[in-house]
Amino acid sequence: MTNLPPVSRRTLLRGSAGLGLGLAAGVPLTGTANAAPAGFPSYAYQRVAFDKANLRYNPTGELIFPSVRGTVGRISNALGRFYLYYAPHDAPGGLCLAYSNSLGGPYTEYASNPIIARTWSPHYDVSHVSSPHALWNDDVNELWMYFHGENTTTRLARSTDGIHFSYDKVVLSTSMMPAGTTETSYARVFRHDLPSKNARYVMVFMINTTANRRSIGWGWSPEGRNWTFSQTPLINPSDVGARDIGAPTIAERNGSTYVIYHTNIEAGGSMRITEVGTNFDKRNHLGVFHYPLTGAPDNGRCAAPAFGSDGGVEYMIYEAGERLEGSIAIAKAV
Repeated sequence: MTNLPPVSRRTLLRGSAGLGLGLAAGVPLTGTANAAPAGFPSYAYQRVAFDKANLRYNPTGELIFPSVRGTVGRISNALGRFYLYYAPHDAPGGLCLAYSNSLGGPYTEYASNPIIARTWSPHYDVSHVSSPHALWNDDVNELWMYFHGENTTTRLARSTDGIHFSYDKVVLSTSMMPAGTTETSYARVFRHDLPSKNARYVMVFMINTTANRRSIGWGWSPEGRNWTFSQTPLINPSDVGARDIGAPTIAERNGSTYVIYHTNIEAGGSMRITEVGTNFDKRNHLGVFHYPLTGAPDNGRCAAPAFGSDGGVEYMIYEAGERLEGSIAIAKAV
């Protein structure tokens, strides 16, 4: 592992959503994540995706949950080769778009954000919408956007240009989970075959309960719209010595499948990694995946990983900073 000032990073690439022009959002570290499986590249922090202080739309001063998709061969007359989606965490939220011709940025804010707001008549009127996750669905040649609002409900909207969306349906809610579930949010969806369940897509998300302990849930679907959800968590925080875990993503490497997620700041604010295997029947907790930088932009917390490559260079885009103070940051493999 090469150590570069101010930080070296290891990551998991080539996930279900992380090949070539597809991605999700990542994390920085102050040293080597020795618990991670061997063979992953190191990443060095490069820049923030944009200066959030200069954004036209940023009602709360904080941003979370980046999701990036390539447009080449998918969207005609796109604003750039890459579309980066993000949102404020707090009300009113609002799903936003920035674009760039380089995955490594910098990114330019779309002039008419938010592209999806907290009110969409007649479908919903909520306090906020947030956590955009974009999936390019090759089955229908559309960009599918999963997002939450309220925290009890994950929704799906669909687009052919990545900017203008049609509302589809609710895909996940607390009513689909066991009694005592208070939140089902921060969902990401990936193309992943599970023949034993007649599924072609998997979802990972955060669960909260009346006990106020956050865990990782999961579900499967034949087409990405209609879902079956496990009634027990995929990963419990007690499994990895944390009080809360959240913002999961999926990545594949060396013939296996992994879930990457972040811990609460009291547990170090780091990213952890668990091998679940191609059938999601393993629970091999591999420890810390990334430690946050103590200084900017992480300030002790990193979350919501998204991975991808551009021109043979591997990048990681991630949520950096304390809760309700986050920025969108970019790191590059070195």
